Amino acid sequence: MRFGILAHSAEGAALCFLTFCREGFRELGGHMHPDVMLDCEAMGRIMPAWDAGDHASVRAFLAQSIQRLADGGSDFFACPDNTAHIALETTGPELPLPGLNMGDVIAEAALRLGMTRVAVLGTRFTMAGPVYRRALPAAGIEPVFPNGAERADIDRIIFDELVEGVFSEPSQRRYIEIIDRLKREESCDGAALVCTEIPLLVTPEVSPLPTLDSTRLLARAAFDVSIGKRALPSWRGGPVNGR
Repeated sequence: MRFGILAHSAEGAALCFLTFCREGFRELGGHMHPDVMLDCEAMGRIMPAWDAGDHASVRAFLAQSIQRLADGGSDFFACPDNTAHIALETTGPELPLPGLNMGDVIAEAALRLGMTRVAVLGTRFTMAGPVYRRALPAAGIEPVFPNGAERADIDRIIFDELVEGVFSEPSQRRYIEIIDRLKREESCDGAALVCTEIPLLVTPEVSPLPTLDSTRLLARAAFDVSIGKRALPSWRGGPVNGR
């Protein structure tokens, strides 16, 4: 079965690709992994639509990439970009391939780990958006979001540094400070790193809370689909469970 990666930001997509392939090396033997494709159209072309809140245009932009994955023989897709799911979950034409929903993959992992209050760190769009306000409560988990100043710093670091491949110690310290406050003051028992680049900066070894690495969890779920350990997804975009 061929996996198609719908890339939106380069760093997160590259990490998803590497993780997927390395799962194959570990389970299937040297140099072996299921077939995988990646389609990446520059995110900069659609940032004006994101800034304008034009999710229909973003969805149409992403659907073009999914169509190219379908034309290349992919059986399903996953998008290692949490923010993109805001657009993918809006109502619109059925997407050309079935896809894994990142929010649901992360919620499943949080439930499996026994988390009950999860700090959600991502772009300003993701932290203000509906994806984790839907997915986590659907699994019986309460999402907790940083305050306004913290959100501004998290988002600035993502767009000024992380998506450009810059990972600095001051930015790591700021993220750790935010996670620590959410642990102490908000009684969070887990941290969802739901910008796919954040796990490159905040590793489990330095985080004050157990982390949900959205990139690697999605890649592992895709690997399981590819080898038959997980059912082929049926979601083709749009609201999940009617919400």
